[in-house]
Amino acid sequence: MEEEATNGPCHLLDLPWEDVLVPHILCYLPLQHLVSLQRVSKQFHSLIQVYLANCRTFSLSSIGPCIPKEAFCSMLKDNKVLQNLSLQNCSDWVSDQELLPVIGQNQHLQRVDMSGCAWLTRHSLVAVSLSCLHLQHLGLAHCEWVDSLSLRSLADHCGGLQSIDLTACRQLKDDAICYLAKKCLNLRSLSLAVNANITDESVEEVAKNCRGLEQLDLTGCLRVRNQSIRTLAEYCPKLQSLKVNHCHNVTESSLDPLRKRNVVIDVEPPLQRALVLLQDVLGFAPFINLQI
Repeated sequence: MEEEATNGPCHLLDLPWEDVLVPHILCYLPLQHLVSLQRVSKQFHSLIQVYLANCRTFSLSSIGPCIPKEAFCSMLKDNKVLQNLSLQNCSDWVSDQELLPVIGQNQHLQRVDMSGCAWLTRHSLVAVSLSCLHLQHLGLAHCEWVDSLSLRSLADHCGGLQSIDLTACRQLKDDAICYLAKKCLNLRSLSLAVNANITDESVEEVAKNCRGLEQLDLTGCLRVRNQSIRTLAEYCPKLQSLKVNHCHNVTESSLDPLRKRNVVIDVEPPLQRALVLLQDVLGFAPFINLQI
Protein backbone atom coordinates (compact mmCIF):
# COMPACT_ATOMS: atom_id res chain seq x y z
CA MET A 1 0.00 0.00 0.00
CA GLU A 2 2.82 2.39 0.87
CA GLU A 3 4.47 1.65 -2.50
CA GLU A 4 1.23 2.44 -4.38
CA ALA A 5 0.82 5.67 -2.46
CA THR A 6 4.40 6.63 -3.27
CA ASN A 7 4.08 5.94 -6.99
CA GLY A 8 0.70 7.62 -7.31
CA PRO A 9 -1.81 7.03 -10.14
CA CYS A 10 -0.56 6.03 -13.61
CA HIS A 11 -1.68 8.28 -16.46
CA LEU A 12 -1.91 7.43 -20.14
CA LEU A 13 1.00 9.67 -21.04
CA ASP A 14 3.19 7.93 -18.47
CA LEU A 15 3.34 4.88 -20.75
CA PRO A 16 6.34 4.67 -23.10
CA TRP A 17 5.43 6.70 -26.16
CA GLU A 18 7.38 5.06 -28.98
CA ASP A 19 7.24 1.52 -27.58
CA VAL A 20 3.61 1.39 -26.41
CA LEU A 21 1.38 4.35 -27.26
CA VAL A 22 2.47 4.89 -30.87
CA PRO A 23 2.57 1.27 -32.17
CA HIS A 24 -0.15 -0.28 -30.02
CA ILE A 25 -2.76 2.41 -29.27
CA LEU A 26 -2.61 5.46 -31.55
CA CYS A 27 -2.36 3.33 -34.68
CA TYR A 28 -5.98 2.21 -34.11
CA LEU A 29 -7.42 5.73 -33.86
CA PRO A 30 -8.93 7.50 -36.89
CA LEU A 31 -6.97 10.51 -38.10
CA GLN A 32 -9.74 12.92 -37.10
CA HIS A 33 -9.44 11.71 -33.48
CA LEU A 34 -5.69 12.21 -33.54
CA VAL A 35 -6.14 15.75 -34.80
CA SER A 36 -8.57 16.42 -31.96
CA LEU A 37 -6.17 14.96 -29.38
CA GLN A 38 -3.53 17.47 -30.43
CA ARG A 39 -5.66 20.23 -28.92
CA VAL A 40 -5.96 18.63 -25.47
CA SER A 41 -2.57 19.72 -24.12
CA LYS A 42 1.02 20.41 -25.11
CA GLN A 43 1.97 16.87 -24.10
CA PHE A 44 -0.72 15.34 -26.31
CA HIS A 45 0.37 17.60 -29.15
CA SER A 46 3.94 16.33 -28.77
CA LEU A 47 2.74 12.73 -28.60
CA ILE A 48 0.71 13.03 -31.81
CA GLN A 49 3.69 14.60 -33.58
CA VAL A 50 5.79 11.61 -32.56
CA TYR A 51 3.12 9.31 -33.97
CA LEU A 52 2.82 11.26 -37.24
CA ALA A 53 6.58 11.25 -37.68
CA ASN A 54 6.59 7.44 -37.46
CA CYS A 55 3.37 6.43 -39.23
CA ARG A 56 3.63 4.30 -42.36
CA THR A 57 0.12 5.04 -43.67
CA PHE A 58 -1.47 8.47 -43.97
CA SER A 59 -4.95 8.78 -45.47
CA LEU A 60 -7.05 11.92 -45.78
CA SER A 61 -9.95 10.17 -47.52
CA SER A 62 -12.29 10.73 -44.57
CA ILE A 63 -11.36 14.28 -43.53
CA GLY A 64 -9.74 15.73 -46.66
CA PRO A 65 -12.26 18.54 -47.28
CA CYS A 66 -12.10 19.66 -43.63
CA ILE A 67 -8.36 19.89 -43.08
CA PRO A 68 -6.47 23.15 -43.75
CA LYS A 69 -3.48 22.73 -46.02
CA GLU A 70 -1.28 24.29 -43.34
CA ALA A 71 -2.26 21.44 -41.01
CA PHE A 72 -1.32 18.87 -43.66
CA CYS A 73 2.16 20.36 -43.99
CA SER A 74 2.59 20.49 -40.23
CA MET A 75 1.49 16.91 -39.65
CA LEU A 76 3.94 15.37 -42.11
CA LYS A 77 6.89 17.73 -41.81
CA ASP A 78 8.96 15.21 -39.78
CA ASN A 79 7.85 11.99 -41.48
CA LYS A 80 10.42 10.17 -43.62
CA VAL A 81 9.05 6.63 -43.40
CA LEU A 82 5.68 6.82 -45.21
CA GLN A 83 4.75 3.83 -47.34
CA ASN A 84 1.10 4.62 -48.15
CA LEU A 85 -0.25 8.10 -48.89
CA SER A 86 -3.86 8.79 -49.88
CA LEU A 87 -5.00 12.28 -50.86
CA GLN A 88 -8.51 11.40 -51.98
CA ASN A 89 -11.06 14.13 -51.24
CA CYS A 90 -8.34 16.79 -51.02
CA SER A 91 -9.09 18.24 -54.44
CA ASP A 92 -10.14 21.62 -53.04
CA TRP A 93 -6.78 22.54 -51.55
CA VAL A 94 -3.83 20.24 -52.17
CA SER A 95 -1.29 21.61 -54.66
CA ASP A 96 2.32 20.98 -55.64
CA GLN A 97 3.43 23.38 -52.91
CA GLU A 98 2.06 21.12 -50.17
CA LEU A 99 2.80 17.76 -51.77
CA LEU A 100 6.32 18.11 -53.18
CA PRO A 101 8.10 18.38 -49.79
CA VAL A 102 6.29 15.27 -48.53
CA ILE A 103 7.20 13.27 -51.65
CA GLY A 104 10.79 14.48 -51.57
CA GLN A 105 11.48 13.20 -48.06
CA ASN A 106 9.59 9.89 -48.34
CA GLN A 107 11.49 7.65 -50.72
CA HIS A 108 9.93 4.44 -49.38
CA LEU A 109 6.43 5.17 -50.66
CA GLN A 110 4.84 2.10 -52.23
CA ARG A 111 1.27 3.34 -52.67
CA VAL A 112 0.19 6.88 -53.61
CA ASP A 113 -3.37 7.91 -54.42
CA MET A 114 -3.80 11.37 -55.94
CA SER A 115 -7.19 10.63 -57.52
CA GLY A 116 -9.25 13.74 -58.16
CA CYS A 117 -6.54 16.18 -57.06
CA ALA A 118 -7.27 18.77 -59.73
CA TRP A 119 -4.87 21.44 -58.43
CA LEU A 120 -1.76 19.33 -58.76
CA THR A 121 0.39 19.48 -61.90
CA ARG A 122 2.68 17.18 -63.81
CA HIS A 123 5.49 18.25 -61.45
CA SER A 124 3.96 16.13 -58.68
CA LEU A 125 3.92 13.01 -60.85
CA VAL A 126 7.53 13.63 -61.96
CA ALA A 127 8.51 14.05 -58.29
CA VAL A 128 6.85 10.73 -57.43
CA SER A 129 8.69 9.00 -60.27
CA LEU A 130 12.09 10.40 -59.24
CA SER A 131 11.73 9.88 -55.48
CA CYS A 132 9.58 6.75 -55.10
CA LEU A 133 11.54 4.10 -56.95
CA HIS A 134 9.75 1.31 -55.04
CA LEU A 135 6.27 2.50 -56.01
CA GLN A 136 3.80 -0.33 -56.64
CA HIS A 137 0.33 1.26 -56.70
CA LEU A 138 -0.64 4.68 -58.08
CA GLY A 139 -4.05 6.34 -58.31
CA LEU A 140 -4.43 9.17 -60.82
CA ALA A 141 -8.14 8.94 -61.66
CA HIS A 142 -9.60 12.21 -62.94
CA CYS A 143 -6.20 13.93 -62.89
CA GLU A 144 -6.44 15.63 -66.26
CA TRP A 145 -3.03 17.25 -65.78
CA VAL A 146 -1.31 13.90 -66.34
CA ASP A 147 0.45 14.12 -69.70
CA SER A 148 2.64 11.91 -71.84
CA LEU A 149 5.97 13.27 -70.57
CA SER A 150 5.14 12.82 -66.89
CA LEU A 151 3.81 9.29 -67.50
CA ARG A 152 6.98 8.42 -69.41
CA SER A 153 9.04 9.62 -66.45
CA LEU A 154 7.02 7.34 -64.20
CA ALA A 155 7.56 4.38 -66.53
CA ASP A 156 11.32 5.03 -66.71
CA HIS A 157 11.86 5.09 -62.95
CA CYS A 158 9.12 2.89 -61.45
CA GLY A 159 9.42 -0.37 -63.33
CA GLY A 160 8.00 -2.34 -60.41
CA LEU A 161 4.58 -0.70 -60.71
CA GLN A 162 1.80 -3.25 -60.20
CA SER A 163 -1.36 -1.14 -60.52
CA ILE A 164 -2.22 2.27 -61.92
CA ASP A 165 -5.56 4.02 -62.31
CA LEU A 166 -5.59 6.41 -65.28
CA THR A 167 -9.36 6.85 -65.44
CA ALA A 168 -10.30 10.06 -67.27
CA CYS A 169 -6.68 11.15 -67.78
CA ARG A 170 -7.79 12.57 -71.10
CA GLN A 171 -4.45 13.99 -72.25
CA LEU A 172 -3.02 10.50 -72.60
CA LYS A 173 -2.88 8.82 -75.98
CA ASP A 174 -1.69 5.48 -77.29
CA ASP A 175 1.99 6.42 -77.38
CA ALA A 176 2.13 7.06 -73.63
CA ILE A 177 0.24 3.88 -72.71
CA CYS A 178 2.37 1.75 -75.02
CA TYR A 179 5.53 3.20 -73.46
CA LEU A 180 4.19 2.43 -69.98
CA ALA A 181 3.38 -1.16 -70.98
CA LYS A 182 6.89 -1.77 -72.34
CA LYS A 183 8.54 -0.45 -69.16
CA CYS A 184 6.20 -1.73 -66.42
CA LEU A 185 6.01 -5.44 -67.17
CA ASN A 186 4.65 -6.33 -63.71
CA LEU A 187 1.34 -4.49 -64.13
CA ARG A 188 -1.54 -6.51 -62.70
CA SER A 189 -4.25 -3.84 -62.64
CA LEU A 190 -4.79 -1.03 -65.14
CA SER A 191 -7.63 1.41 -65.74
CA LEU A 192 -7.83 3.37 -68.98
CA ALA A 193 -11.53 4.12 -68.55
CA VAL A 194 -13.24 7.21 -69.95
CA ASN A 195 -10.54 8.05 -72.48
CA ALA A 196 -11.66 8.49 -76.06
CA ASN A 197 -8.04 8.62 -77.29
CA ILE A 198 -7.27 5.01 -76.37
CA THR A 199 -7.43 2.51 -79.23
CA ASP A 200 -6.62 -1.13 -79.92
CA GLU A 201 -2.94 -0.18 -80.14
CA SER A 202 -2.76 0.48 -76.39
CA VAL A 203 -4.70 -2.64 -75.40
CA GLU A 204 -2.61 -4.90 -77.61
CA GLU A 205 0.68 -3.47 -76.30
CA VAL A 206 -0.49 -3.94 -72.72
CA ALA A 207 -1.57 -7.51 -73.47
CA LYS A 208 1.70 -8.49 -75.14
CA ASN A 209 3.98 -6.96 -72.49
CA CYS A 210 2.05 -7.33 -69.22
CA ARG A 211 1.40 -11.07 -69.27
CA GLY A 212 0.45 -11.12 -65.57
CA LEU A 213 -2.43 -8.66 -66.03
CA GLU A 214 -5.40 -9.53 -63.84
CA GLN A 215 -7.74 -6.50 -64.09
CA LEU A 216 -8.34 -4.14 -67.01
CA ASP A 217 -10.89 -1.33 -67.13
CA LEU A 218 -11.73 -0.01 -70.61
CA THR A 219 -15.11 1.51 -69.72
CA GLY A 220 -16.07 4.14 -72.28
CA CYS A 221 -13.04 3.58 -74.54
CA LEU A 222 -15.08 3.98 -77.71
CA ARG A 223 -12.25 3.20 -80.13
CA VAL A 224 -11.41 -0.21 -78.68
CA ARG A 225 -12.54 -3.09 -80.90
CA ASN A 226 -12.75 -6.88 -80.94
CA GLN A 227 -9.25 -7.29 -82.34
CA SER A 228 -7.50 -6.10 -79.17
CA ILE A 229 -9.82 -8.07 -76.89
CA ARG A 230 -8.86 -11.25 -78.75
CA THR A 231 -5.19 -10.35 -78.28
CA LEU A 232 -5.89 -9.82 -74.59
CA ALA A 233 -7.43 -13.29 -74.34
CA GLU A 234 -4.43 -14.82 -76.08
CA TYR A 235 -1.61 -13.19 -74.12
CA CYS A 236 -3.08 -12.68 -70.61
CA PRO A 237 -3.94 -16.07 -69.10
CA LYS A 238 -4.24 -14.60 -65.58
CA LEU A 239 -6.94 -12.07 -66.49
CA GLN A 240 -9.72 -12.10 -63.90
CA SER A 241 -11.77 -8.96 -64.61
CA LEU A 242 -12.52 -6.94 -67.75
CA LYS A 243 -14.71 -3.85 -67.96
CA VAL A 244 -15.93 -2.87 -71.42
CA ASN A 245 -19.22 -1.13 -70.69
CA HIS A 246 -19.98 1.50 -73.35
CA CYS A 247 -17.32 0.04 -75.65
CA HIS A 248 -19.77 -0.22 -78.51
CA ASN A 249 -17.30 -1.84 -80.91
CA VAL A 250 -16.60 -4.76 -78.57
CA THR A 251 -19.01 -7.61 -79.21
CA GLU A 252 -19.74 -11.05 -77.83
CA SER A 253 -17.54 -12.73 -80.44
CA SER A 254 -14.42 -11.52 -78.62
CA LEU A 255 -15.85 -11.68 -75.09
CA ASP A 256 -17.15 -15.25 -75.22
CA PRO A 257 -13.70 -16.94 -75.00
CA LEU A 258 -13.00 -14.89 -71.87
CA ARG A 259 -16.36 -15.83 -70.34
CA LYS A 260 -15.49 -19.50 -70.85
CA ARG A 261 -12.36 -18.86 -68.73
CA ASN A 262 -14.59 -17.39 -65.99
CA VAL A 263 -13.27 -13.86 -66.49
CA VAL A 264 -15.68 -11.43 -64.82
CA ILE A 265 -17.03 -9.07 -67.50
CA ASP A 266 -19.23 -6.09 -66.67
CA VAL A 267 -21.59 -6.54 -69.64
CA GLU A 268 -23.99 -9.45 -69.85
CA PRO A 269 -24.28 -11.79 -72.84
CA PRO A 270 -26.81 -10.61 -75.46
CA LEU A 271 -29.45 -13.20 -74.56
CA GLN A 272 -29.17 -12.38 -70.87
CA ARG A 273 -29.53 -8.65 -71.62
CA ALA A 274 -32.58 -9.37 -73.76
CA LEU A 275 -34.19 -11.36 -70.92
CA VAL A 276 -33.58 -8.51 -68.49
CA LEU A 277 -35.15 -6.01 -70.86
CA LEU A 278 -38.09 -8.34 -71.46
CA GLN A 279 -38.58 -8.74 -67.73
CA ASP A 280 -38.62 -4.95 -67.34
CA VAL A 281 -41.33 -4.69 -70.01
CA LEU A 282 -43.47 -7.68 -69.03
CA GLY A 283 -42.88 -7.67 -65.30
CA PHE A 284 -41.69 -11.31 -65.36
CA ALA A 285 -39.05 -13.36 -67.14
CA PRO A 286 -40.42 -15.91 -69.65
CA PHE A 287 -39.07 -19.46 -69.43
CA ILE A 288 -36.56 -20.16 -72.19
CA ASN A 289 -34.64 -23.41 -72.50
CA LEU A 290 -31.06 -22.13 -72.84
CA GLN A 291 -29.81 -25.62 -73.70
CA ILE A 292 -31.59 -25.72 -77.06
